[in-house]
Amino acid sequence: MNRTLALLAACAALSACAKAETASGPPPIPLLLKDHRFTPAEITVKANQPFAIEVTNADGVADEFDSDSLKREKVIAGGQKGIVRVGPLPPGRYPFMGEYHAKTAQGAVVVQP
Repeated sequence: MNRTLALLAACAALSACAKAETASGPPPIPLLLKDHRFTPAEITVKANQPFAIEVTNADGVADEFDSDSLKREKVIAGGQKGIVRVGPLPPGRYPFMGEYHAKTAQGAVVVQP
């Protein structure tokens, strides 16, 4: 019983820390993956500031948010969400794709000064 209470207390503490971390920065930028396409196809952010992208995979199959230029990869199961944390970045254009459907699932992060 004590072990169960300790586990529950630890989970609550971790959850509170995660919420506090999210609350301290800007909210994640929503990115929808549906019919193997990203919407919006272009995300604009400010230079030299970290940001997060919340990818919602509305397709029935998994796909991987993949970007060599952002140095990020994250597999997101069908019907699930995932957070991709990025930055800070200098100004530029950083393409990304859905690794499993690369011909149609393409987009870019545009970093402006």
